Amino acid sequence: MQTTTSSKLSLAIRRGKITRPQKAVIYGPEGVGKSTLAGRLPEPVFLDTEGGTHHLDVARFDSAATWEEITSAVAQLAKSEHPFKTLVVDTADWLEKRLVEHLCRKANKESIEDFGFGKGWVMLAEEFARFLHSLDALLDRGMHVVFLAHATVRKFEAPDQAGSYDRFELKLSKQVSPLLKEWADLVLFANYVTRTVEKDNGKARGVGGKERILFATHAAAYDAKNRHGLPDKLAFTVEALAPVFGGAITGPVPSPAPAAKSPAPSLTDRIFAAFQHKADMANVIDFLVERGQLSYTEEGSLESIDNLDPAYAERMLADPGRFVAAVNEWAAAKGREVAP
Repeated sequence: MQTTTSSKLSLAIRRGKITRPQKAVIYGPEGVGKSTLAGRLPEPVFLDTEGGTHHLDVARFDSAATWEEITSAVAQLAKSEHPFKTLVVDTADWLEKRLVEHLCRKANKESIEDFGFGKGWVMLAEEFARFLHSLDALLDRGMHVVFLAHATVRKFEAPDQAGSYDRFELKLSKQVSPLLKEWADLVLFANYVTRTVEKDNGKARGVGGKERILFATHAAAYDAKNRHGLPDKLAFTVEALAPVFGGAITGPVPSPAPAAKSPAPSLTDRIFAAFQHKADMANVIDFLVERGQLSYTEEGSLESIDNLDPAYAERMLADPGRFVAAVNEWAAAKGREVAP
């Protein structure tokens, strides 16, 4: 007779959210302020792969100009006692460049293409994946890891749709970009807020302000993701990231506004709110340009409405009807269509 012995399984189960260090990517156009923002995360230390943090008062490794120096820095953080709570890799695209240089130098090649038949790109992806794995040692000891990266515009063709469109993506190779995005818990796209006004020829003109924003949810125009239930758009402040990173922020903290009050609108917001339903905004913009209140930059883009002379702007806003009448009179004299 066969005897069956039964035993109870002991399952180690934990309920609820688990607080752990974050793996994040923040990318956007050059000069938008990614490094400055990251410099206020909890106790950051920068791995400056492109030498672009000289203007910031932050802790950084003396040199990260070669792949050997970069991997050595990560190893030091993993083994040594230190006060840092966040590693900031600035930037991911220059990190990839340093890795390409390392692989080519090691194999005595001039270019990643010289390996032949795509072999160099495979080696690049494998080595980058190993680097991401090496960061686990930092995460295990409680450090956040944040990659900064530049953005680029690429044409995207969705396999289930006809046609293609432009979108912002990480400025990385098609081998490395998906590895970094999959690794990250959080991918934020940083950009300026831009409005458009229609010109006489029917084409749209961008009118940019100084306001910046963080996009946390994927959209057709850009890559983004988060695993924290964040809103689609976040203020470009480290305080907005507190639910994710927590901890004390670095540097001077501005006095918080009273909870009942919203942030003061920018001058651009106030101008649009006052006139966009009363006048043709293209006429308003061109009127201001002709009056010398706005001008074009050397690159050919229109400067921000936020740069209007404050006294002139207040006169506009104090008597909107008079200003609209002046714009319409000017537009009629130019043979332009006047808003009803």
